[in-house]
Amino acid sequence: MKKRWLLICIVILLLAVPYGVKLYGLKTITSADLPAEGAWAELSQGNLYYRWHLPSPDKDNGETLVLVHGFSTPHFVWDGVKGFFLDAGYKVLVYDHFGRGLSERPAVIYGKALYVESLRELMLDQQVTQPVHLLGYSMGGAIAGHFTQAYPGSIKTLTLIAPAGLMNENPTAGMWSIKPLIGEWFWQLFAETIVFGDVGDAEVADINDPLAISQAEFMERASSQMRYRGFVEALLSTVRNFNLFDAQDTFHKVGELDIPTLVIWGTDDTVVPYSGSENMAKAIPHAELVTIVDGGHNITYMQPSIVGPAVIEFVGQQHDK
Repeated sequence: MKKRWLLICIVILLLAVPYGVKLYGLKTITSADLPAEGAWAELSQGNLYYRWHLPSPDKDNGETLVLVHGFSTPHFVWDGVKGFFLDAGYKVLVYDHFGRGLSERPAVIYGKALYVESLRELMLDQQVTQPVHLLGYSMGGAIAGHFTQAYPGSIKTLTLIAPAGLMNENPTAGMWSIKPLIGEWFWQLFAETIVFGDVGDAEVADINDPLAISQAEFMERASSQMRYRGFVEALLSTVRNFNLFDAQDTFHKVGELDIPTLVIWGTDDTVVPYSGSENMAKAIPHAELVTIVDGGHNITYMQPSIVGPAVIEFVGQQHDK
């Protein structure tokens, strides 16, 4: 009996030590970590990082694009495309979700309500009162859909880039690695591999787009979030509480609103498969689809020279109406 308890204690110790070491090296994000550009908006759940990019006064068309990033990679995914938006005269508002990038990591439930209402609060905080052109990438596409359903009067056009929420099955259902306790341990120790481990040469290969991000820069900027306490917890809570795979009911309701909608998708997307575009066509029949042949899930930051002009052409057509 004593040997059994000794063995159990050794196993617990072996599991607890690396977990504790991992947590010990983390820091809490503070205002001192913010760059000179951008700021924190004091919202009900904490401080959310945002940044405005403004066109030159002679180009300003008076309209605003709000950009919503995805599950794990913060607002820098828009760096390659924002120049197209500014050149066309649009104000651009980017931000980091709670738990990511330069935003705080509150200990809250990371579900639909948090993401929708934090965007709503940010727009109110920044006094964005006119309808905007809302862009959502990956999980940001599902968030943009939920936001549009909740606040349709705030939206002039909707652009969904490789949007989450259009799969027929949830691959995380019953997954042991997100169960209570074991999920916290597993994700804390292996989050970098889980989240960024599949970002290999093919995922961020330079495909002759001068605005594409390099693999080294992507990995540095994406993984730097792991220095801060709460990042892993935010991701795990999102997997548990935000339906990343099926937002079809929301998209169907958005389709009834008759809001001009653009969908951009790569045929080789292995994260949110291109086959989801069929479900999107059923949900929002009037949506325009731009297909990027051989494009992966990374099209926003690896093929910005295709994505940017496609968005500008679309929103420009609505601007002229």
